[in-house]
Amino acid sequence: MATQHHNALTRVLAELPGPLPAFGVIHIAIPHTSRFTIVGNHLAQHAELSLVAIGIGVHIQSLPVGSLVGIKALTARFAEGEMRIAAALRELEAHGYLRRAHVRLANGRMATRTVFCNQPGALERAGRVVVAPKVPPAVPEEAPAPPPAPEPDPVPESHPPVRVPPRTAPKPPRRPLPQPRELTPELRQTASAILADLRNHAEALVLSEADVEELIPGVAAWLEREVHPGAIRHALTADLPKPPKYPAKIVRHRLTVLLPPPLPGAEELAPAVRRPLVIPLQNCDGCDRAFRSREPGHCRGCRDLAAAA
Repeated sequence: MATQHHNALTRVLAELPGPLPAFGVIHIAIPHTSRFTIVGNHLAQHAELSLVAIGIGVHIQSLPVGSLVGIKALTARFAEGEMRIAAALRELEAHGYLRRAHVRLANGRMATRTVFCNQPGALERAGRVVVAPKVPPAVPEEAPAPPPAPEPDPVPESHPPVRVPPRTAPKPPRRPLPQPRELTPELRQTASAILADLRNHAEALVLSEADVEELIPGVAAWLEREVHPGAIRHALTADLPKPPKYPAKIVRHRLTVLLPPPLPGAEELAPAVRRPLVIPLQNCDGCDRAFRSREPGHCRGCRDLAAAA
């Protein structure tokens, strides 16, 4: 089978017009007749998008209308983790490929639609949204509004793939920054040095003096729990979103949610010692001699005499 493929490739290369390059890729372009997507080079060869963002952009562009393209759906489809996929979606949104449009449905409810634009530059020049003919309208204009019902309306099939909470929903309270039991001068100095040195390991994590002063207790709490400075640095700089818009918020979030538990003590790690069973001493009710028994009563001698009598 491998030999047949090799022979077919050799014949195709021999039929290509013109001299072949000495190195680099050689294209064999066979026209598609079904199941294909036209992708512009502005996306496939984008100079500022990461390879993950380009791949997800091509994947989204190839999907039919109504497909789920949220972080959970893409994580279930690809091997990349949620953080890398979320960062790639933010890249596509920053460069105009991915957009979220707010529309009002016929029943008066607001919905957020996830829109992928295959030519953001043309969209900006036109100053309007260009919708492909295959995209059906969200709700027909002539459709009457449904009557009010006591129960919530079921989610229509055209509901946006990415669901966001309404703007009126209260945000959960932010978890407090970890605090050490005692912020000693030594802990403060080491924590300050770790925070100020982050930009040497991640160029985007440039913190101001005010940010460092605010985050010192969080790093001190890690140091108090005997976490090595290198481990703290790795937890704060690994797998960062590109680009991180708010470095101080990212550092604060990771210091809070990734805080490890205190190290167990030697007594907690030591195996449990099995103590020998000790039967208490009792005084015989007959002869007042001592004998071992869990319950008070007569010794063996008194029991034997009673049995013989």
